[in-house]
Amino acid sequence: MNSESQPLREQILRLLRAPKYRPLDNVELGKALGRKSGVRMNLNAILRELEQAGEIARIRKNRYVLPSEADLVTGTLHVHQAGYAFLPREKPGEQDLFISAENTGTAMHGDRVVARITRDEPHVRARSGQGRAEGRVIRVLERAHDSLVGTLEQSKNFFYVVPDDPRIVHNVYVQVPPQPPLPKTPNRGDKVVVRLEPWESRHVNPEGQIVEVLGPSSAPGVDMLSVIRKYHLPTEFPGDVLAEAHEIPETVREEMFEGREDLRDQFIVTIDPDDARDFDDAINVERVPGGGWRLGVHIADVAAYVKPGAALDREAYKRGNSVYLPDRVIPMLPERLSNGVCSLHPGVNRLTHSVFIEFTKQGRTKSCRFARTVIRSARRLTYREAYALLKAPPNDQLSERLHVAWELASLLRKNRFEQGSLDLDFPEVKVRLDDQGKPVQLERIENDESHQLVEEFMLAANEAVARELKNRSIPVVYRVHENPEPDRLAEYRELVLSYNYKVGDLTNRKELQRLLASLAGKPEEQALKIGLLKSLKRARYAPQPLGHYGLAKTNYTHFTSPIRRYADLVVHRQLAGRDRARADMGQMTAIAEHISITERVAADAEMDSVKMKKLEFFQRQLEARDPQVFRAAIIDIKNFGLLVELPDVLLTGLVHVSSLTDDFYVFHPAQRRFIGRQSRRRFSVGDQLRVLVARVDVFKRQVDFAIADQAGVKRTRNGRTPSRSPTRRR
Repeated sequence: MNSESQPLREQILRLLRAPKYRPLDNVELGKALGRKSGVRMNLNAILRELEQAGEIARIRKNRYVLPSEADLVTGTLHVHQAGYAFLPREKPGEQDLFISAENTGTAMHGDRVVARITRDEPHVRARSGQGRAEGRVIRVLERAHDSLVGTLEQSKNFFYVVPDDPRIVHNVYVQVPPQPPLPKTPNRGDKVVVRLEPWESRHVNPEGQIVEVLGPSSAPGVDMLSVIRKYHLPTEFPGDVLAEAHEIPETVREEMFEGREDLRDQFIVTIDPDDARDFDDAINVERVPGGGWRLGVHIADVAAYVKPGAALDREAYKRGNSVYLPDRVIPMLPERLSNGVCSLHPGVNRLTHSVFIEFTKQGRTKSCRFARTVIRSARRLTYREAYALLKAPPNDQLSERLHVAWELASLLRKNRFEQGSLDLDFPEVKVRLDDQGKPVQLERIENDESHQLVEEFMLAANEAVARELKNRSIPVVYRVHENPEPDRLAEYRELVLSYNYKVGDLTNRKELQRLLASLAGKPEEQALKIGLLKSLKRARYAPQPLGHYGLAKTNYTHFTSPIRRYADLVVHRQLAGRDRARADMGQMTAIAEHISITERVAADAEMDSVKMKKLEFFQRQLEARDPQVFRAAIIDIKNFGLLVELPDVLLTGLVHVSSLTDDFYVFHPAQRRFIGRQSRRRFSVGDQLRVLVARVDVFKRQVDFAIADQAGVKRTRNGRTPSRSPTRRR
C-alpha cells in the first residue's frame, strides 16, 4: 500500500470504529469522508485491501463494518479431507473456528474467506471439554488457485475430474474433447490440469476446462509432474534469470578476495547427504589452550553474486526456497550458482560468510565474531563416512578433527536439552528410485551422531547471528516458533492419557521433555510425536524475535542455507551491511509473510510426493511374486481393526478385523484389545507383528495390511514391546 493511501486507510477505520457509525456502502463512505468522485476509485481500492486483510467486512447490500461488530472472521480456510474445515483466528489466544462440511459453501482448501460465527457454545466439544466456536462461510474473497490437478474419469453421460488433493471434496465436470482443442485429447485415467470456472452454488458440482494433459497416471514421471502442477511449482527459470546467471564466472577471481579473511590454509570440511549436489555449509573445530573450543562455521556467500532487485534476486524471492522431490530438485537458484560457484566443493576457492564462536570447556559461548572470508574445503564427507569415522578410533588428521568436533557438538547438544529444547526429530525415509522413476527401496535414515554434529553447529551459528542482529537493532527476518495454546496442550494430554501414559501439566516444559523421553523406542512414539506437533504452532518467519519454543531459544534466525532458502540470503545481506537502507522493517514484514507461505507449499509438496512414491512402492508389492514382509507395531485398536505403524518405512496402515481369519475376535474398547473367542489370543497396543500389503487405495492415500505370521506376535507382560534406551533427536 502506498504512503498516500495510509491517511485515508486510517480515516476509514476511524469512521467504522465511531460509536454512532451505521453500516455504509462505498458511495456513502465517500461522502462521509468528504471524498469527491474523482478520488472514489482510490477509495474503492483501499476498501478492497482492507477487506482482503480482514480489517473490515462487507455485509448485505455491500455495506462495510468492523468484523467484530457483525461476528465475522476473515482468514484462510483449512479443509479436512472428510469435508469439514477450520478457519484460524488471527488474534492470539482465540480458538480456530470450526466449519462443518455443509457450511463451507463453495469455498475450497486454501481460499481466503469471510465466515460468520454461528455458535459460541457448540454441541461438538473438543477432547479437553472446551467448547469450540462454529461458523459458516458467507463469502469467498480470493481463490487459493484457479486450477487443480486430478484424474479424468467418465460416467455414462459425462466426464469429470477427481482432484488429487483429498481436501477438495467435489469432482469437477469437464468437456471432452476440450474446447479449445489441445495437442493431445485426454483419455479416461489421464492426469490433467483443470482451470476452474466461477462456482456459485454448492448444490451443483464445480465445472472447469482441461488446459493440460499430463499423461496416463501410471506413465513414468507423470506422478511427480502432477505434484509440480498441483502446487504450482516452477519448472524452468526465466530467460533473463539464466542470462544473468551466465554472466557470473564459474571460478572465484583473485580480485574478489579483497576485504576478506583468507582461510584457505585451514582444515575445513563439508558433511552432507550421500546424494547432495550443493554444499552451502562447512565447519572446522579446534581446541584452545586452557580448555574449550573454537568453532568456525563457513556459509556460501550467495549475497556476493545475487544482488538485491536483480533478476536472480526477484526469482529467488518468488520461489522462496528450493523444493526436494524424490526424483528431482526444484532449486531456488540456477544450477550455475547452486551446484557451481556458490557450492563449497573441495579443493577450490569459494567465497563464504563465517561465524567464529569460542566456547568454554563447559560449552558456554565466550566470544563471537563474523567475517566475510574465502575458503578451500579440504574434504567433502558424506554422513555415512563421517559416522564411520566417529565410530572408529582416530588415526589421521581428518578423523582426529572430527572427534574433536564431536566433543564440542555432543556437549552443546547436552546443554541444549538441559535448557529445555524438545526432542521433536523424526527419522527420514529416503525413497530410492530406478531409472524409470519407480520406487525400489524405502530406506530409513537415522539422525545419528554425524547428523547431530552438523545440526548443533548450524544451530549455534544461527543463534549467534540472530543475537548479533538484534543487539545491533538491524531489521531482519527471524525464525520463530511461538508458545503453544494451553488448551491445545490440554487436548493433546487427553490423547496421551488414552495410551496409558502417566503425564502431568504439559504446559510445563520439563513435563513435556519427560514425556518425549519416555516415548523413545515405543511403538506409539511416531503417532504421539505427530500428535504433539499438531498441537504446537507452526514455525514461521517474522520481523520480530518472538523466540523459538521447540529449541528453547530467545533469538533464532536462518543463516546457514542461503543456496536453498531466501530467508538466509536476506540475513546474510543484513549482517554484512549490504543495501541495509533498502531493507526496512516494512520490507522485512512482507518478506517474512511471503517466504512463510512458500515454505509451507514446499513442505506440503515434498510430503505429498514422498507419500505418493510410498503408495506406489506398496502397490508394486501387491503385484510382486515374493512380496516383502514388514515389521509393524500396533499403535491403536478400533472396532474395525488394528492401526499399525511400520517403523522401517514410517507409514501407518490398517489390519482390518476381517483379515483375522484364524478366529472370531471380539473388540474390548476399555482395554483397547481384540480377544479371540476360541483361542483367547489377544492383540493389544504395543504388540509387534509381521505384515504383508493387502490393499492400496491411492485416492484415499491408505494402505491395508494382513498379518503374515499370526504366531509371530511378541509381547511383554504389560503388552508393550521392550523399549530401547531412550534417544533424543531434534
